[in-house]
Amino acid sequence: MVRKLELVFDANAELGEGPFWDDKKELLYWVDIDKRKVCIHNPSKNENKEVVLSQKVSAIIPVPDGNKAVVALENGIHYLDLDSGELQAIFDPEEHLPSNRFNDGKCDAQGRFWAGTMSTEDEKEKAALYCLEKDGTITKKVDKLSTSNGLAWSLDNKYLYLIDTPVQKVYQFDYDLDSGDIENKQAIIDFSDEDGFPDGMTIDEEGMLWIAHWGGGQVSRWNPNSGKKLEAINVPAPNVTSCAFGGENTQELYITTARTGMSTEELEKFPLSGALYKCKMDVKGFPGNYFGG
Repeated sequence: MVRKLELVFDANAELGEGPFWDDKKELLYWVDIDKRKVCIHNPSKNENKEVVLSQKVSAIIPVPDGNKAVVALENGIHYLDLDSGELQAIFDPEEHLPSNRFNDGKCDAQGRFWAGTMSTEDEKEKAALYCLEKDGTITKKVDKLSTSNGLAWSLDNKYLYLIDTPVQKVYQFDYDLDSGDIENKQAIIDFSDEDGFPDGMTIDEEGMLWIAHWGGGQVSRWNPNSGKKLEAINVPAPNVTSCAFGGENTQELYITTARTGMSTEELEKFPLSGALYKCKMDVKGFPGNYFGG
């Protein structure tokens, strides 16, 4: 099936990432990590707003009320006032690892914020996945990761899915929604024969995973039960970073891309690298979960 990809905004993002659909406000939040920007797209008005921060920002999750969000920054997890841009530190679990920064993050159905880290010096097994509870406590859930990346939960909330990009694997964990406990790590998807590396991820109403290909110019759909690739959407940017369902009936797939590290020749060939795209789908997804439920 050939799907029609639509350019939403030629954002010229260095490292676009982390799309989150706010179903209450009908807004798409995403970030440009390297430019330290939180980006807010209003599709009904075709408006784009930016909030520039003092640190690289890799994930944003709104809270249900007010104009506040939780963000993952270089140096820990913070609250962000979206009106003033003011940051309030919550906790930095890797203060002792100055070459690490936070990467992708999402909330589960109970409103816990799960966010992983990565080494900025390509060190292996130095990263981890953390969980921030609604009461402010934070717990390390997985260690010895290389680049903790895309996250998703199965439709019945029995499994957590997690990408570790350099090892080209999607892992599955048994997951307890009530306690937030995870166990029994298993590799369920192997990306080693694919173009590029697995990056961000989301899930659709049929329980299939959609995975962005960094260096592969596509978003692909996978069956987590069989580990088989089902289809792909080609994107006119080599570095596709993440995706999230949103829009009307959560039936549009928003896709973020990047231009960082590309040569002049590559940018001439793919001038819309760093743009925000969307694709009308025949399957629905889900809006993002808010921090705190």
